[in-house]
Amino acid sequence: MELLEQLGFDRTMYLRPISWYSFKYALTRKKEVTFDSESKLSKVLSTLDLVALGIGSTLGAGIYVLAGDVAKHTSGPAIVISFLIAAIASVLAGLCYAEFGARVPKAGSAYVYTYVCIGEFCAFIIGWNLILEYLIGSATVTKAIFTYLDELTSKRMSDFFVHTVPIHVDGFGNYTDFFSLGLATLFSVGIAFGAKESSVINNIFTLVNLLVVSTVIISGFWKANPSLWNIKTGIPEGYGKGGFAPYGLKGIIKGAARCFFAFIGFDCIATAGEEAKNPQKSIPIGVVCSLIIVFLAYFGASGMITMMVPYYEQDTNAPLIYVYEKMNWPILKYLVSVGAICGLFASLLGAMFPLPRIIYAMASDGLIFKCLSRVHPKFHTPFMGTMIAGTIAGVLACLFDLEKLTNMMSIGTLFAYSMVAACVLVLRYREDQSVETTKSNKESTFYKKFIKEIICPQTRIPTKFSSKFVSNMIFLFVFLALVGSGIMKIFEENLNNGDVWLIIILGFILCTLFIILALVSMQPASSNILTFSVPFVPWIPGVSIMINIYLMTTLPNSTWTYYLGWMIIGLIIYFLYGFWNSQEGKEKNEQEEVEIHKF
Repeated sequence: MELLEQLGFDRTMYLRPISWYSFKYALTRKKEVTFDSESKLSKVLSTLDLVALGIGSTLGAGIYVLAGDVAKHTSGPAIVISFLIAAIASVLAGLCYAEFGARVPKAGSAYVYTYVCIGEFCAFIIGWNLILEYLIGSATVTKAIFTYLDELTSKRMSDFFVHTVPIHVDGFGNYTDFFSLGLATLFSVGIAFGAKESSVINNIFTLVNLLVVSTVIISGFWKANPSLWNIKTGIPEGYGKGGFAPYGLKGIIKGAARCFFAFIGFDCIATAGEEAKNPQKSIPIGVVCSLIIVFLAYFGASGMITMMVPYYEQDTNAPLIYVYEKMNWPILKYLVSVGAICGLFASLLGAMFPLPRIIYAMASDGLIFKCLSRVHPKFHTPFMGTMIAGTIAGVLACLFDLEKLTNMMSIGTLFAYSMVAACVLVLRYREDQSVETTKSNKESTFYKKFIKEIICPQTRIPTKFSSKFVSNMIFLFVFLALVGSGIMKIFEENLNNGDVWLIIILGFILCTLFIILALVSMQPASSNILTFSVPFVPWIPGVSIMINIYLMTTLPNSTWTYYLGWMIIGLIIYFLYGFWNSQEGKEKNEQEEVEIHKF
């Protein structure tokens, strides 16, 4: 019983009678954010720190691993176009994050944004997704560091573990990787000592990583051969038709989908909002600048390696090292190894740094166990949450084969991106309750009301009717985007064959999506002045939602099965604990009762 009380269970909470209306209201109650200086977390991060955090968490595997694989099997030299498309999609999502980071500079990223905008239940779903993303991301990067170092030592590390502590259980790894467990624990201890100290280490790793990437791009000019982008003869079977885009437009799009995952991680900037000195300014600059710098690095490095070695000869595990071996530049080969290790270390910091902040935000709100919100009195960090999260990530990397789980990180991230974009639309067209508006004539026909309030609004101030209309249109937009993406996934071969019936259906869905955004754009928008606003609303958030949903449907079916299991665990925690212990619920009990009696 004492353990349950430490976790935050309150028996009296479960004895309260609850009606359907109170249940419905509890799921949609929203968090009220106050922007004061009483945060328990230290405000020590500058704009430069946030930019470095974004670069460090994003710039890594995309160059040192992914570029060679995508160039060889998916896009060919057109990988530079794939990275461009992926960067545009990431910037669209990044702009939405930047606006919300300026609106709500609190720890918790998309979780807090959704809590403020939509309601508690959706916020918990987003937060649970983000925990999944960063847990799997931390474990994956930890394992990648071990694998890279194992390659440098001619697999002596893995051979030692295989002979000493083997595992013979299906679904697990072949051995107990104590190195990864120790590494994750060590990093979690470092992060727990303070946000500023962690950012200094991250800045050093990121600087070394950028210098190495710059060296790769500059050195490429000495051996670059543009004719390798137009090879049409001597191509081995199974590697396309040659030329700049040997796998065609389909290959470029598929390559963009894979390259998009190389940009995942910039949202860690938003999780550090409560520890930024000037979050309204620093978060937008940090998100946009880090994405631009990372794109230039990916674009330049991928372009150079495909102009130094033919795309079909690229190495899928360590493309840069292979290229410099071919060029007979051993010094640069080892320099790249140093950059790869620093890049992976920075990625690990970028994955582990936001995780305890998400846990801290949810625990502070009472949606998960309250003990995880404790802040260390000396270091001013969520110490317990940091250590527990780092240990769990280390155990995952130590015991499990993560090959099938890495895609789960993408589901959580893409779902969060979509929700943030939808929240931007909801907030932009939310009813302005501070201004009285004229009531519409209830006796008007639906046709007249639709013309006056939807097609030709009579006011520039968002009304309850226009706000509700926009919310319904956004829901319909997301549903149709999901249907369209699902059809494209299921009937991919028919689409490649150009079947007329399929093109007509997809064309109808696309036109409907365009009409929905056009109708939303006609509605009166909020006149609130923000330090940063997403331009071209609702078009940019709408396109971002479409791209994110499409990428989610491209993931394997097994990934959706694992994801469903994770969500079931989360729902059990919420309805047995979070629903009853919500801080917002405790503070608003009296107010909720007043609202319920109005029905």
